[in-house]
Amino acid sequence: MRFEVPQFIEIEDKIIGPFTWKQFVYLAGGIGVAVVFFITFPLIISVLIGLPVAILALLLAFYPVNNRPFSVFLESIITFYKGTRLFYWRKQNETVYRGRTQISPTTDSPTISKIPHGKASGIKSLSHKLEMQSLETPK
Repeated sequence: MRFEVPQFIEIEDKIIGPFTWKQFVYLAGGIGVAVVFFITFPLIISVLIGLPVAILALLLAFYPVNNRPFSVFLESIITFYKGTRLFYWRKQNETVYRGRTQISPTTDSPTISKIPHGKASGIKSLSHKLEMQSLETPK
């Protein structure tokens, strides 16, 4: 027995006239909110508030962004602005806070002595030997 597989699985069914269920709900909600604003508020205020709501309902129902529904696009915008971001390429502000008290230098702190001139060249030769050894050994 063979079953017929639908060809267009990604396309939603038209439920109410030429609209899908989502489109109908978005349009009905937007029109309903706009009508409530027009009934309860004066004309100027209702236009200022109701018109953006109606435009948002039309965008949600019919306008795809990059072949994705506008609701997914709107959700992505909200999560982007709501979430935290970490920028690796920005330098952190190195703020120096200065206190009111001044610290006097103490004589008890150990002093750092300079490396004698002969030992400094020994360190250079040691680093040179290590570099040459790492170049000679195969990996």
